[in-house]
Amino acid sequence: MNSNLVANVEVERKSAQYDGKQFNNLVTIAPQSIGKTLGIVKRYITENRVDTEPTSRLPMAAITTGSLAALSNDKVHIIKLGHSSILLKVKGKYWLLDPVFSERASPFSFLGPKRFQPAPISIAALPNIDKVIISHNHYDHLDKAAVRALAHKTAQFLVPLGVEGDLAAWGIDKQKIVAFDWWQELETKDTLVAFTPTQHFSGRGLSDANTTLWGSWVIKTDNESLYFSGDSGYFPGFKTIGDKYGPFDYTLIEAGAYDEDWADVHMTPEQSVQAHIDLQGKVMIPIHNSTFDLAFHAWYEPLERALSAADKQSVVLNTPIVGEVTTVGCCEPQESRWWHSL
Repeated sequence: MNSNLVANVEVERKSAQYDGKQFNNLVTIAPQSIGKTLGIVKRYITENRVDTEPTSRLPMAAITTGSLAALSNDKVHIIKLGHSSILLKVKGKYWLLDPVFSERASPFSFLGPKRFQPAPISIAALPNIDKVIISHNHYDHLDKAAVRALAHKTAQFLVPLGVEGDLAAWGIDKQKIVAFDWWQELETKDTLVAFTPTQHFSGRGLSDANTTLWGSWVIKTDNESLYFSGDSGYFPGFKTIGDKYGPFDYTLIEAGAYDEDWADVHMTPEQSVQAHIDLQGKVMIPIHNSTFDLAFHAWYEPLERALSAADKQSVVLNTPIVGEVTTVGCCEPQESRWWHSL
């Protein structure tokens, strides 16, 4: 595998996406405004929202240190932890994608979207982590408390340009952090990791809009290939990524928290299925759903719509419950409609 090895860098932001003040998408999208934000807040207050949270506990498979150790070291195993948080076992090493373990996806411990139920394993119970991979700095993808708790047991943090400043401020050793621009790659003995574009935005406060980059991740071994979408609106970049790095055995694609008021930066489930096709994916796992109430749709709607679109497009969909292990190239994907029983 050829690669352009990324070294630890100072944030000089030589990125083509950076205009000297902020990062930008490949195409211009409507900027967020105070008026639009207030309009969305008004909708949350006045609209009659139905089934935005489950009324009973969601099914979950138990994960233990022992069950993880028992997974083979010659395969890639995928475990959904909730929302967009994924635990991978890659050739015997453990990777975490967008690990969020906090009770709320919010800057506040007492306010903001509260998770429907805890993650299936605690950070303390996790084995040592080879890589933590972050797609962007929104609170439902970059959890400060989780990052700090993972610091002592993680060998490397792979992040978008600018996010290394956040991690360093939170006490992560700078030598452990690798910052990526779009299309940059990191190759090791067994794997290739590439940071690829999305159509989204960043920010954790009122004054830092788009001061860090956002994106998706390609993960390849000699025999397996995964795509992790982070967050994105539907855009031609999916086909570009598929042409460069596809086909993918599994695509982990955002399907949830969509709405007409932010259609540029979050896909509908139908668009998510089309993105999977553009990426030349073989099996799609819908992520970014069933954990937090972040939109106006019912909590189960993303899965139902993704399943319907997949059927129409002859796409193979895998819908594991939280904690369930999916092994690449091992078994037939399970199109379980587990949400129908709730």
